[in-house]
Amino acid sequence: MENLDRLTDAIARRLFVELEASGRHVHVTEAQAQQLFGHGLTPKRPLSQPGQYLAEERVTVTGPKGSLERVAVLGPVRKEAQVEVSRTDAVALGVQPPVRLSGDVGGTPPVTLTGPNGELRLERGLMVARRHIHMTPEDAALQHVQDGDTVRLKTMTSRPVIFEDVAVRVSPDFRTYAHLDYDEANGCGYEPGDLGMILR
Repeated sequence: MENLDRLTDAIARRLFVELEASGRHVHVTEAQAQQLFGHGLTPKRPLSQPGQYLAEERVTVTGPKGSLERVAVLGPVRKEAQVEVSRTDAVALGVQPPVRLSGDVGGTPPVTLTGPNGELRLERGLMVARRHIHMTPEDAALQHVQDGDTVRLKTMTSRPVIFEDVAVRVSPDFRTYAHLDYDEANGCGYEPGDLGMILR
């Protein structure tokens, strides 16, 4: 039975990647956490990617036309802040941020964050996250993809969709998950545990 389980797992890793919906969230620096909350980030629960966590702290994100309240803050702290929202969120804020991979904040619009201890205006950092797949080197080898590749992803969901322009990010520090924002997840009828298939 154990050998059969290993074989099943190996076949699944070669054919599929698990999907995960990623909601709006904020990354901040240590100094910004102090300004917003009066202290550093407080881990609440771990996320799927090793070392990352949902913090207890929340912020209000404000744009030219509206605000999003109680937006999640993710840790650990980073060298530069960024705010990741969906297209629907961006409409509520009254801004049209570019689609970017995490960390690529150049040329992104400003946004204001408000916490219980103060307010902070970011001169850049608001983006719509590009859909992407985190992969371990082992799973990337099984799927015949490399870091920096762009693939198509078919969702094995209640409303199957083929997503184009999906970035592949490979690192031994990752666990293998395909990340969709809530607009994309809702559009394809995503439920936790759903799988996707990389198409070439």
